[in-house]
Amino acid sequence: MAMPSGSELLLIFGIVVLLFGAKKIPDLAKSIGQGIRGFKKEMNDEDTAPPPPPTASATPEAPKQVENVTTVHAEPVQETTKQA
Repeated sequence: MAMPSGSELLLIFGIVVLLFGAKKIPDLAKSIGQGIRGFKKEMNDEDTAPPPPPTASATPEAPKQVENVTTVHAEPVQETTKQA
């Protein structure tokens, strides 16, 4: 997609002035600038954040022993239907 030419940019700017009014455009530009500035600040803060502290145990734990458990097989319950 090509960039708009000078006349197209003037047309777009004219439409924006008609929609928002001349007094609202500086406020709109200010809020957009603050949003971009805040976004960049958060991105930089994320990059310079210290790494999380190491966990309490640095050595892996040995696997825990599981006791032998016997399973009991139950017989299925037979459903009885009552006839009216």
